[in-house]
Amino acid sequence: MCQLPIEKGETSLGPAVIRMTEDDITGEEYPMEIHDYLLAFENSLASVDEILTTMMSVSRSELLQKLDPLEQAKLDLVSAYTLNSLFWVYLATQGMNPKEHPVKQELERVRTYMNRVKEITDKKKAAKLDKGAASRFLRNALWEPKPEDDSRPRKKQRKKEK
Repeated sequence: MCQLPIEKGETSLGPAVIRMTEDDITGEEYPMEIHDYLLAFENSLASVDEILTTMMSVSRSELLQKLDPLEQAKLDLVSAYTLNSLFWVYLATQGMNPKEHPVKQELERVRTYMNRVKEITDKKKAAKLDKGAASRFLRNALWEPKPEDDSRPRKKQRKKEK
């Protein structure tokens, strides 16, 4: 397996950051087939660290004051889902099966609420029915000529005589 060097420093993810260097690549301590996967994983971790640092720099109450209730719900759900997903990954790295852990049910519960919020958002975006326009449209689309009344003056009909 690969022995990754640790650079000292404080981050939001913990007391140290793991970085792969070119010197690590030349050593044959891990299969080279997984090198691209390890680099992608490291980049993903760096992205998560950056996003969490940004989120943690603003107080939660200050952030929630700027959002409407639907946006607050979205933020809470994304936060809960992210934390549970990170815990899922942690369990997997510790050799535990996360599918047998209660975190799976929690992820499903949060996902259910995310779907509810999505439905509400979709309903808000849906076109509103203009009843007056719809009735005019149907009236004109289904229009049938009425038989002529005798009380109305008739237009002269021309007949060709042969």
